[in-house]
Amino acid sequence: MDNKDFVYPSGNVERHHPVAIPPPQPFFKSLNNTLKETFFPDDPLRQFKNQTPRRKLALGIRYILPIFEWGSRYRWEYLKSDLISGITIASLAIPQGISYAKLANLPPILGLLDSSFVPPLIYAMMGSSRDLAVGTVAVASLLTASMLGSEVNATENPKLYLHLAFTATFFAGALQAALGILRLGFIVDFLSHATIVGFMAGAATVVCLQQLKGILGLDHFTHGTDLVSVLRSVFTQTHKWRWESALLGCVFLFYLLVAKYVSKRKAKLFWISAMAPLTSVILGSLLVYLTHAENHGVQVIGKLKKGLNPVSIMELQFGSSEYLMIAIKTGIVTGVIALAEGIAVGRSFAMFKNYHIDGNKEMIAFGMMNIAGSCTSCYLTTGPFSRSAVNFNAGCKTAASNIVMALAVMITLLFLTPLFHYTPLVVLSSIIVAAMLGLIDYQAALHLWSIDKFDFLVCMAAYIGVIFFSVEIGLVVAVGLSLLRVLLFVARPKTSVLGNIPESTIYRNVDQYTDATNVPGILILEIDAPIYFANSSYLRERILRWIDEEEDNLKSSGETSLQYVILDMRAVGNIDTSGINMLEEVKKNNDRRGLKLVMANPGGEVMKKLNKAKFIENIGQEWIYLTVGEAVGACNFMLHTSKSKLRTDQTWTTDNIV
Repeated sequence: MDNKDFVYPSGNVERHHPVAIPPPQPFFKSLNNTLKETFFPDDPLRQFKNQTPRRKLALGIRYILPIFEWGSRYRWEYLKSDLISGITIASLAIPQGISYAKLANLPPILGLLDSSFVPPLIYAMMGSSRDLAVGTVAVASLLTASMLGSEVNATENPKLYLHLAFTATFFAGALQAALGILRLGFIVDFLSHATIVGFMAGAATVVCLQQLKGILGLDHFTHGTDLVSVLRSVFTQTHKWRWESALLGCVFLFYLLVAKYVSKRKAKLFWISAMAPLTSVILGSLLVYLTHAENHGVQVIGKLKKGLNPVSIMELQFGSSEYLMIAIKTGIVTGVIALAEGIAVGRSFAMFKNYHIDGNKEMIAFGMMNIAGSCTSCYLTTGPFSRSAVNFNAGCKTAASNIVMALAVMITLLFLTPLFHYTPLVVLSSIIVAAMLGLIDYQAALHLWSIDKFDFLVCMAAYIGVIFFSVEIGLVVAVGLSLLRVLLFVARPKTSVLGNIPESTIYRNVDQYTDATNVPGILILEIDAPIYFANSSYLRERILRWIDEEEDNLKSSGETSLQYVILDMRAVGNIDTSGINMLEEVKKNNDRRGLKLVMANPGGEVMKKLNKAKFIENIGQEWIYLTVGEAVGACNFMLHTSKSKLRTDQTWTTDNIV
């Protein structure tokens, strides 16, 4: 808008309210407040205030072990729901566990051990989610196979590979627990929604392609996870494709997808999709047993060892200097991915039931679960979405459903493992493909495109990186782009010109509010971020450019020359020494041009630092205002006063000449 469109607000000008400088605080008190806000925003110790020592002990035990909190309120009517939920998710956990262990190039029995009584029981005691059903996940299994497989061949050296998987799980658990104890969970937030969507879709695509080995009945297959390696391995062995295996795989895949479709259409029929994997295993095993299909190219699991989790603490490879770093690297990457997925799933279902889960407590629970699991022959465990969704739909009331699942799988380990001897591998491949197709969320990608093109770029970078290079490269590229965007937000903050909303003293962005009018002789700029060393130079150049553009516009239109520059500081939460130096340079530049720098609505932390730097003394306390409206009112008053004085002087001079 042109200046001529401006209409002065009716009524009196807003009264000047001085901007207060916060009283000084002792250094250690200020440091304590900063640390508290950074690491303890939820104030977890609030519940211990004004309590007796005995009560504090009871609250502490309940805080560390939430099972005592929900267990004390457990009612018998919950038991039926938790029993049904636990048995239902066990029916899904058994075939999924075997399938995902195969995906990680680990013995199939490990998939059952991961769902047995150790990890679920640890989570049931320490987790804060009522709906999360713990177990192995495809993406973590793929990462384990990809990263460990780059150093150790699981076929040629299975014992070392197995021990490294346990060691990586230990380091993943240690990282997760440390993040929770140190309350550093915000680090996981650097995995943005766009990153996770693209990464999960890419990993799911790779997993589906790798299942072509089982579906086509191939004995040898590439260890690479990229698209080119997988397709080359498939199409260079066309003479080895088994039509019997392919037919069986397509039939069971069709059945699994139809079951999932039916359950989605009618929520009450959730059990059809939940039971479909176990039904596929039973039918496939019966078919192979009755037709002796293992003699006609259909590969089977073979013998599974009975028994519960053997202790594996002595098998952790802490002393292996050659392979220790790959175990640590695998543990860190898989631990962060599993943590992000598990917490996101837990929060999603907590939102549906309107309760809160503590992210830091969840990290500790995941960490202790994986540390204990690594010592009892388990590899990485988290909260998979598919299993948790079945648990939720089955009507679980508490984490006791995990205990029921653990007992059901324990019975399977003790008595029922021989029944899985004839389970065809092609059925496990079909189960994995059916589960993975749900992770390719193209609608979420289209939603990102419609809202934020950069988020879509991050999503596609993760997807392309995973399928064409490797899982690690795709993740690194996506996280790198996300961090680059954070840096751009910090280094290139938004600045905008504010105008007056007609018939008010409210000032808003002229690009957003088309009826907002510029104030004659005054340029109002809003800085929309804290001012740090990373953006101070940019802000200096941007502010001076705004001033140059405004002066050029005024000269070309022949309107009132620019007299005042008001900086709206309400969004500036903090400032460092580089930012203060930038303000001093802007003030000096304005002084040379004959312009007056005015500040509006600076926060307490900003005022405290400006006061210590003597900038307030330099600019003058009278030029710092509580609101933009007050600042504009004062500037208008000075403009009208100077114009009246100028007219009086001109009249006096004319009278003397006459």
